[in-house]
Amino acid sequence: MSRSGYSDDCENWSLICWRGAVMSALKGKRGQAFLLELRDAMDAMPAKRLTKDTLESDGEFCTLGVIGAKRGLDMSSLDAHCRESVSKAFGIAEAMAAEIVFENDERDGDYELQADGNYKFIRDTPEARWQRMRKWVDGHIQQVTP
Repeated sequence: MSRSGYSDDCENWSLICWRGAVMSALKGKRGQAFLLELRDAMDAMPAKRLTKDTLESDGEFCTLGVIGAKRGLDMSSLDAHCRESVSKAFGIAEAMAAEIVFENDERDGDYELQADGNYKFIRDTPEARWQRMRKWVDGHIQQVTP
């Protein structure tokens, strides 16, 4: 099973409920505060690179690990594959933790239009993963109008 805990084995109603939980977590006050902190932490990274499949490896971090490092969290004792313990450690909903991990680990690239008109899947480099995730974070921050 993936680190996000996502699977292809779910019923439509379960999927609808889960997607609602994800959107609620991302749009809520706690989720928005986390996304703002995450944006700032990502921008402050000296090397704009993200790893996958773990919170931290050889001084590099996944998207959630960036916040852990900023907060001085001891991530060595966390099971990066347990979304319940990860969400508690980071103070966010399980649905939000799972979604961030899914985006970080399992999207792993994008399709690019080739000169011949076809699309080709290009795997992320750590730098491309940082760019993609930074854009994802921005896309979920709600703009508050005064």
